[in-house]
Amino acid sequence: MFPIRDHNPSGRTPFVTYALILANAGIFFSYWSLFDSPRALDAFFWDWAMIPAKISDGMGFAGLVTSMFLHGGLMHLGGNMLFLFIFGDNIEDALGHLRFLGFYLATGLAAALAQYLMEPGSPIPMVGASGAIAGVMGAYLLMFPRARIDILIILVIIFKILPIPAWLLLAAWFALQLFGGLGTSAAEGGVAYWAHAGGFVAGLALIAPVWLARGGPAFWRRTHGTPPHPEARYVRARTRIPRTGHRR
Repeated sequence: MFPIRDHNPSGRTPFVTYALILANAGIFFSYWSLFDSPRALDAFFWDWAMIPAKISDGMGFAGLVTSMFLHGGLMHLGGNMLFLFIFGDNIEDALGHLRFLGFYLATGLAAALAQYLMEPGSPIPMVGASGAIAGVMGAYLLMFPRARIDILIILVIIFKILPIPAWLLLAAWFALQLFGGLGTSAAEGGVAYWAHAGGFVAGLALIAPVWLARGGPAFWRRTHGTPPHPEARYVRARTRIPRTGHRR
């Protein structure tokens, strides 16, 4: 189950979302050649990734920020940027460009701190934008729980695209991060589950004042839990069952 697109247009061009995607891609390809030399790549990550043991020794604090612009491979980059592309535009629209940038960096920082707190002595580098993007996903869950997201389901040789509500996808994703974190030591390499969970919770907390200022549950009732823009309302209206006539 993998999200591939949404049907929720934003009301303004998401310049910051596009700029973040370009920045992540540009930085990744700037050190692309290091993947041919594991020793050089390790040295690069030692300088710029988030390494809990270094922070515990009073060093490497810059890595809390720089790590969210680094990736460990092309698939890692591509998956993260796809999630940012799907969910980022509507949250940027809700917050405005500069507030969204601050929100993104804040949730990325919270994600890195969450991973650090779970294993402050670990020497394993953490890289990736997924903690910050998890914050965007947490915000999306609160703001637009009924927005439609297309997911790709692959069953051996069967491919199926299925639209589902955002809350179902995002709640399932968050549950997987919690189970993964509880079942895996943060000192082991692999997925930074606690960074994902920490970023997601931070995103929920930071967007909550915006949601409440717009009316909280009343905001959901006005927008039907989807991004409140004309095209989204048009799509919603086309798929609504008429109130009169025969039903079966």
